Amino acid sequence: MKNITLQLGILRNDLKVGVISSIFAQTVRVNLNYAGEISGTYLDGSRYGKGEVGEILLIEGQQSIVLGRLIEVKLPERDRGEISGELHKNYKVDAVGVIQLLGTIDPSNFRIDSGIKSYPRLGDRVYSAPLDFISLIPELINKGLVSDEEERVGIVLGNISGGSTSIVTVEPDKLFGRHCAILGATGGGKSWTTAKLIEECSNYENSKTIIIDATSEYRSFQSEHCLHYHLSSPINKNINSLEFRIPPTDFIESDFVAMFDPSGKVQGPKLKEAIKSLRLVSLDPTIATDGILKKINQPKTDYRRAMNTGDNSKLVDNPSQPFDITKLIKQIVQECCYDNGDNSWGNAATQDLSYCSSLLTRIQAVTYASSLKSVFNSGEEIETLGTILESFLLSNKRVLRLCLSDVSYEFYAREILANVIGRKLLTLARLEKFRLNPLLVIVDEAHNFLGKRVGSEDHAVKLDAFEMIAKEGRKYGLNICLTTQRPRDITEGVLSQIGTLLVHRLTNDRDRDVVERACGEIDKSAASFLPSLKQGEVALVGVDFPIPMTIQIDKPIYPPESDSPGYSKIWKK
Repeated sequence: MKNITLQLGILRNDLKVGVISSIFAQTVRVNLNYAGEISGTYLDGSRYGKGEVGEILLIEGQQSIVLGRLIEVKLPERDRGEISGELHKNYKVDAVGVIQLLGTIDPSNFRIDSGIKSYPRLGDRVYSAPLDFISLIPELINKGLVSDEEERVGIVLGNISGGSTSIVTVEPDKLFGRHCAILGATGGGKSWTTAKLIEECSNYENSKTIIIDATSEYRSFQSEHCLHYHLSSPINKNINSLEFRIPPTDFIESDFVAMFDPSGKVQGPKLKEAIKSLRLVSLDPTIATDGILKKINQPKTDYRRAMNTGDNSKLVDNPSQPFDITKLIKQIVQECCYDNGDNSWGNAATQDLSYCSSLLTRIQAVTYASSLKSVFNSGEEIETLGTILESFLLSNKRVLRLCLSDVSYEFYAREILANVIGRKLLTLARLEKFRLNPLLVIVDEAHNFLGKRVGSEDHAVKLDAFEMIAKEGRKYGLNICLTTQRPRDITEGVLSQIGTLLVHRLTNDRDRDVVERACGEIDKSAASFLPSLKQGEVALVGVDFPIPMTIQIDKPIYPPESDSPGYSKIWKK
């Protein structure tokens, strides 16, 4: 198909639009011969504007072919009055267009490179780019023509807007290799695009994709290659979905500090000291009484011995060292005591205990909260996060969906649990688990999870697991794909690591500014098209896609299920 398209030639006389009339460093002007015609031209079933804003054009240079986009069409000032009314029918419009220069095509092998190797000259002819050729641009960027017989892996996204047969296929290395983000306002088609990507990834053996589903809208994915798991008890879930839990041992100290949210100058130190004591108990159970380290009016003999055993003095300060969370309240009570020096602890410090009373109440509320049942109150028979990740990586399954829809934002539960999942994946990546078999993690509604600081001012905690994945995951074979309707809420540190953007309609100026800064390949003229994209249309830009492309995403086999109620379906006259 590819060779046939290119053998027909990409500079076709019936797609000629005009000739170059002036040349600048980043743009050229073209005299448009057909811009004044009532309609565009149809060729091989596809419509060509031959002078419409947004059109991809080819300039026939003497050494190479220059690729450009038409960004402006206007009449010379002297002719503006002639375009109106009945006069237009018998008047030849002498329009002028401005073409933004995007890249250079090598005529010998159709390799496309960003930048201009040789500028057009006055009088060079300009053609509309065939839609079938535009669909091949992602494959031809920085790489020449390859044989049709060569076995290729590709993600089918959809068609070039305006062409029903011009299928766009993108190599997964280009799409996901530098991390990916799907951006767009509500209703622009992000979920549709995400579902399509999941579906395409699942078509290949040895592929591994994890989707962190914040809203349960991807529960419709019924492929035999997919495993469904959920936290707690979501109302809407896949019929085959199984419950999983995230044990407290997967948490680090900062997670507990964020959830329990200590305030003032007393609560934070007492909480951290209690956690330290419980870690020592887990390392040396002989010092414990009923699972806690008793301090009130107790000698320090056993405590000092345990601290001086092996590496215990270092391990008690290790944020990942496990401890029994169920004993935390009792241990904090023990921490509220006077210190008699080296040999013993003294009487209970009632004032400190009263300062900690709100902390104890909050710990009680958190540990029994329904949104955190999967952490503190799940049965031992329920699989853990670590278990399902390990079994998924060893299985022949290709997609793992983790549903978080029943986890509320109370106590920062959703943000913290998503961060725990991210940190678990990063830990596996650092252990070289994905080096030979790369893993793609899709984070739905990423603005809810990334770049968050939670907790009180005195003990604020930054949830940075996915930011760390964005910065260092690539070298380990761990890549992320973020979906969000609010790019401005994603930290620039994360977005700067994103190499590929699939941008749906963006109407907010601040969001478009963020996109421009995040991807240097998209400039103001390309960004200006973003508010005008139709539903389901996406602009593909990025490091490996210096030529912005507009694609109509194909309908996925398993469309996402939005549970939004419809007024017109419910209301009755």
